[in-house]
Amino acid sequence: MRKAVLLISFLFVAIVATAADKTITCKDALPAQENQWIAFRRDVNVGKLPKHALAKIAVDSKYWLWVNGEMVIFEGELKRGPNPKDSYYDEVDLAPYLRKGENKIALLLWYFGKSGFSHNDSKCAQMLFECPTLGINTDSNWLCRIHPAFGTADCPRPNYRLSESSIRFDATKDIPGWQTAATVGFSKAVEMESTLGNLVKRPIPYWKDFGIKTAKMETRHGTQSDTVIAYLPHNMQMTPILSIEDETGGHRILIETDHAKVGEECLRADYITRKGQQVHESLGWLNGMKIILTVEHGAKVTSVAYRETGYDTYPEGTFNCNDDFFNLFWKKGLRTIYVNARDNFFDCPERERGQWWGDIVVILGECFYTYSTSLHSLIRKGIHELADWQRPDSILFSPIPGNYGIELPVQMLAAVGKYGIWTYYMNTGDRATIEHVYPAVKRYLDVYSLDDSGIVAFHDGDWNWGDWGDNRDMRLLQNTWYCLALESITNMAKLLGHNDDATCYSQRRESIINALNRTCWTGNGYRHPDYKGMTDDRVQALAVLAGIATPDKYDAIYQVFKTEEHASPYMEKFVMEALFEIGHGDYAIERTHKRFNYIVNHPDFDTLFEGWDVGINNNWAIGSVNHAWSGGTLSVLPSKMFGIYPTAAGWKEFAMTPDANIFNDASLSFPTVSGTVGMTHKRSGNTIQWKLQIPKGTKAKVTIPWSFSSLKVNGKKYTGKTIVLSGGNHKVKINVEP
Repeated sequence: MRKAVLLISFLFVAIVATAADKTITCKDALPAQENQWIAFRRDVNVGKLPKHALAKIAVDSKYWLWVNGEMVIFEGELKRGPNPKDSYYDEVDLAPYLRKGENKIALLLWYFGKSGFSHNDSKCAQMLFECPTLGINTDSNWLCRIHPAFGTADCPRPNYRLSESSIRFDATKDIPGWQTAATVGFSKAVEMESTLGNLVKRPIPYWKDFGIKTAKMETRHGTQSDTVIAYLPHNMQMTPILSIEDETGGHRILIETDHAKVGEECLRADYITRKGQQVHESLGWLNGMKIILTVEHGAKVTSVAYRETGYDTYPEGTFNCNDDFFNLFWKKGLRTIYVNARDNFFDCPERERGQWWGDIVVILGECFYTYSTSLHSLIRKGIHELADWQRPDSILFSPIPGNYGIELPVQMLAAVGKYGIWTYYMNTGDRATIEHVYPAVKRYLDVYSLDDSGIVAFHDGDWNWGDWGDNRDMRLLQNTWYCLALESITNMAKLLGHNDDATCYSQRRESIINALNRTCWTGNGYRHPDYKGMTDDRVQALAVLAGIATPDKYDAIYQVFKTEEHASPYMEKFVMEALFEIGHGDYAIERTHKRFNYIVNHPDFDTLFEGWDVGINNNWAIGSVNHAWSGGTLSVLPSKMFGIYPTAAGWKEFAMTPDANIFNDASLSFPTVSGTVGMTHKRSGNTIQWKLQIPKGTKAKVTIPWSFSSLKVNGKKYTGKTIVLSGGNHKVKINVEP
């Protein structure tokens, strides 16, 4: 299948909305219902073949597009929406698929018919399709019909977070070859006033299609049905493809994966066979490591294949060291990132598909050290959506897009703070996005106030969640995250020239820090006076990272980290980073080993779990086994152990300051918007050798963390511990003092 041309710039494009005044639908699709499928056809004669034939396509909710029977787009359109009123649209070049004479354009539309944690329903199945080059408009010249084979599967309804339904396909009611055959049973489309709102050009690539591959399968026979298990090479987003034989037809095959139930019901599908040999691809993507079929007797599944699809990026970042645990952590982290990226980033691909911003803050930090730069566009899309869904009362909330509307204050503070939007800017240099979201961030932070002691008064959000687990010092969690957010908005204000704002926010931050040290430092750690639980390790970590804790407090905080382990896999990332910050990288490695041992070394999964207790005592119903927030180590190792992070936006300048506890044999390489950055570290006895890769046009400030007897850079002797190197490949040799 040739790849459709997506004519957009994936990064740093201006988002321009255009009105969608009119769309079309099928008469029989009114009134709207859940899980409707409409087949659209339009035949057009072409004389001279055009060089380009751009089609603008917008639907609610998804579509598949063919030209002359050839697949052009597999699952087009993004879930609604960029804001509560509007929709995205695709731009597709049809020219490569056209031929002289009659051309048959076919589009299959799937209308979810309900909102969820990642989709905003427009209240009607509808399509906009404009191709001026071919004279195609959104009008009643389109033919359409409800596709009679599609319906809702006879299995437990997916939980309320999911906008998709479990799909049934009844092959006895199919209209085979409708994409090119005579349009029997079709009628003219109905024009309607659009409820899609303004249309925003798709800001991310179409899905990468890895092709159709055959899975290894086994059959277990039962009294009324057989169970077929097909094994996938890894946890993936995929559509199952079944080859079936049936002498009579009318038999049911339930299609699910090993991820069909994660505490609550997730998506499945089913298929009703027709007589004879048949091949069926179930179009709603599922995820998992196994395809599990329950095959009613009378039907026989002869083979199972799958089409893996996903975000168009690849794991360009590489990491390797002499510790197999962290090599495996990196590998599982990469897979976890990928299975949690599609229309948006989400916390897990089966239960929710929701863009929770606490999760996204962790995952975006990982992305810059792991995947190709095309993934930056998905981060940018999420940041714009966060700002553009802001409530009239100035509250930011997530997951968005969708129907939840609930504020989790600490997640929102994390999103707009140092580890969220500002990390995005430092890695991309995308000033336009900062300019776009700054007013929303400013309005949100101004919602918070100070109490009589000078610290942040408790902001009573809709859900005052701080982390999973116990012993959460919520007052200080809000304060520490707020200080990180003030650091971020101070930087934003300076960048945009809002100097008065910058001064105000900087002074507010310093005032809160002074008050926190005055009222909440006990001599052994940070605790709010009203908090009665065990000392919260999360709070200590954030106090370090927010610049609240001064170095004279580090020893006491280190003892807290040695004795308190309350952070979930989500917050453990910040504990690990803080340990490096206070000079205990050795214990950061030790604690990460201990806490993540069960998750990383579990032999049955290639992704990271939501919580420490998932699967304990064989209980797999208490959380996802592929959760985006658990891979924070993938950003801490590069930024703290290797000490490589941007000091100027877009990696024009960056630090290379390895921790003294770096592994004896370690290598790291990753893409940036300025080029590939890399470091190889090898230690033998007291001799250390580095190979450094610095992109052309950039500068790296390299710092040696050890006392040394000799230092050579590219064969030249140096005496100082800091060297500034320009773009190119460099060799460093260090003889450290015993």
